[in-house]
Amino acid sequence: MKSVRAIIPLLVLLASCRQPAKKEDWTYLRKQMVAAQIRARGITDSLVLRAMEKVPRHCFVPDGVRDRSYQDGALPIGFGQTISQPYVVALMTQALSLTGKERVLEIGTGSGYQAAVLAEIVPEVYTIEILPELAQRADSTLRALGYENVHVRVGDGFWGWPEVAPFQAIIVTCAPEETPKPLLEQLADGGRLVIPIGEQEKAQSLRRYIRTEKGFFSKDLGEVYFVPMLGDSAAGYMKKR
Repeated sequence: MKSVRAIIPLLVLLASCRQPAKKEDWTYLRKQMVAAQIRARGITDSLVLRAMEKVPRHCFVPDGVRDRSYQDGALPIGFGQTISQPYVVALMTQALSLTGKERVLEIGTGSGYQAAVLAEIVPEVYTIEILPELAQRADSTLRALGYENVHVRVGDGFWGWPEVAPFQAIIVTCAPEETPKPLLEQLADGGRLVIPIGEQEKAQSLRRYIRTEKGFFSKDLGEVYFVPMLGDSAAGYMKKR
């Protein structure tokens, strides 16, 4: 794995974030998103609600879909990947049960939006993206917005980030068919892993694992749809099962 550095001019990124959406104010749209799509659906964690009211989601989507940034749905970000539906971001973040003191690992950086939401809550976020182009873009956007507490790497997230483990929380935003053992092993005692499990193009199970002295406690949080986990490691692991 390798670290990435911002390569997109910061002034260009910041200028794009200031563009109005059909003369509507981004802040107003963001508050409406949180009220109607997130709080109204049962998300109650004040840290999550505050973070999602603050993070400029429109800065993490391509120009062609920027006017849909605060709509209720996932959006394409290129390379066959998406930025998740706002409610799903909130649901998964709330399921981590963050207190604001954790070191968090994210697998599947994508646009960088989920990492930014986490960075508003916790002091350190480590995030891994297997596609170099997306990792570089996300790193540039995050740094342009001042998120210096997010560390981006290009690599195979199946193996996690062992040299900085353990993590109090791990979130996976792509779906393997089974839970990667290396991620479970990198959880601290009492740590939480939130991950979608299942086959591509089918409803997947969003699961939360909690590491305890007696093993891992698992709970099904409902159905979701995510892009598959990429990489030879995941594919090879499944073939051995």
